[in-house]
Amino acid sequence: MRDHIDPKLSKLTLQIGSVIGKLEGLTSQVKHSEMNETVKTMLLQLETPFTFVIVGEVKAGKSSFINALLESTEDICKVAPSPMTDTIQQIVYGTEKSEEFISPHVKKITAPFEILKEIAIVDTPGTNTIIEHHQEITEKFIPYSDLIVFVFEAKNPYRQSAWDFFNFINSEWQRKIIFVLQQKDIMEPNDLIINHQGVYDYALKRGIKDPKVFSVSAKMEQNKDHQNSGFIPLRAYIADNITNGKAPYLKLNNTIFTSQQIIQNISKSLVIRQNQYEADLIFRSEIKETLAHQETKTKNQVGQLVENLLATYDKITDNKYEELEKGLEFTTVIRKAFTSLFGKDSGLKEWLAGHAKDFELQLNTSLKDKLQSGIIDVADNIQLMGKLVDAKIKTNTTILTDTDEIFADIAERRTNVLRDLQQSFQQFMSKSENFYDEKMLDETSKMAPNLAAGGGIAIVGVILAAAVQSSVFDITGGILTGVGLLFAGVTLGINRSRILKSFKSEILKGREIMEIQVSEKLNDYTKRIKTRIDDNFINFDRLLQDEQIALTSMNTSKEIIIHELVSLEQEVRNNI
Repeated sequence: MRDHIDPKLSKLTLQIGSVIGKLEGLTSQVKHSEMNETVKTMLLQLETPFTFVIVGEVKAGKSSFINALLESTEDICKVAPSPMTDTIQQIVYGTEKSEEFISPHVKKITAPFEILKEIAIVDTPGTNTIIEHHQEITEKFIPYSDLIVFVFEAKNPYRQSAWDFFNFINSEWQRKIIFVLQQKDIMEPNDLIINHQGVYDYALKRGIKDPKVFSVSAKMEQNKDHQNSGFIPLRAYIADNITNGKAPYLKLNNTIFTSQQIIQNISKSLVIRQNQYEADLIFRSEIKETLAHQETKTKNQVGQLVENLLATYDKITDNKYEELEKGLEFTTVIRKAFTSLFGKDSGLKEWLAGHAKDFELQLNTSLKDKLQSGIIDVADNIQLMGKLVDAKIKTNTTILTDTDEIFADIAERRTNVLRDLQQSFQQFMSKSENFYDEKMLDETSKMAPNLAAGGGIAIVGVILAAAVQSSVFDITGGILTGVGLLFAGVTLGINRSRILKSFKSEILKGREIMEIQVSEKLNDYTKRIKTRIDDNFINFDRLLQDEQIALTSMNTSKEIIIHELVSLEQEVRNNI
């Protein structure tokens, strides 16, 4: 409690409160409930006095130590023979002594002691007690402490439970700590010196620079033996380093430090989360590149197949054109007409009909063979498209795990999305209906029983062969029909050049239609399968979109908070 208002302190408190408010928003955004509660409490505790948190094992003499420190003639903290409750006691300044429970585990005590105008004291349950909640509620008070006073029983300051708790405090929050060996009056001087040095060495090995260790006797202090009680050097340390106007600024400095610890922890996990996001972007990009590459590769195979079909088609039609060109020469036509009168040879129309049948046989046989060999390559590339994507899903890199201190829930969500993706994609690959649609069904209706019995991507080659053969033979059938009609109308008065020109026109028309339809049919089919494969990533893409928004927002908030804390830290230190 301060007797007058310090404008500079008020301004800094307001500014720090604003930054902690932003930090509270960030911890809410990262969805870490415990951290969020810590920051909320920090905000509420911002204008409370500099807080001593007294920790130590049961029977270490904590309550007696507090009574002696306050120079109280009565027990402000009850000295119990055994740990009966798990209550934390907050002792603050008040003109009259009072007690009230402000929560199930926290009791507030007011008392009119001069030192309490600058500091508050928190008495915690023993670190080695087995009563439920003791350790938990003690740990929850540590983040709001300004000075940890570790009280040991002077005759045995080496108990593991006490030093385990020290390790937690020091590693997690790095609070300022002093060490007190209580009950020195029951120790031989030489043994006390050994234990005093032992605590100093223990603390030094655990990362405390220049540990402050005080050996005291609350009993001697309360019996007015001030020279021997050990409280004089302890009080001098408090006066030089905490009280006499420094405490409020030290409180702000500690608050800034705690905020920096929290933002540092968030930053570390944000780096991991950012790395995971970037790895997932690469993974998604690789999926798209794989699909695009296989689509391009398949288009090339389709191009080769079409070229082979056209080359075969051209060879057959060119040969047939030459045969017709010779067969429709004037002398040949007259000879065929004359010899047919005497039954020695077939007439012109029969000769042309024979050519039509031969033409049909050559086209169907040769084109079918080319289709069967070419479709294998096209089907292989489409099937490989699905298999490569499946392999990439199974080998996706995981950086952010569900053991992450802050983002375990996000890691779990990502794991669930990936697991669902893998399962759904495997199901997708196994269902034949995913690899044909209405267009394909119309053209492969005769194969419906086989398709229904098929399993997933393995049926692709069958579908393509049936669909393309249907297309090719519809085209060639149309050509043959046109050629047949053309031949049927041939008479002795035939105009050779007109007939050949018409034949050439029909052949070229059919060639163009076949080239376009086969290319479009196969390329459209490839594109549809590619799109269907990519559609499996809808939920994963939504996860990436959410991550981009969240990471951008959190990183922006983090940088603002870090910058403001650094600036305020310098201002506060200038006043200590």
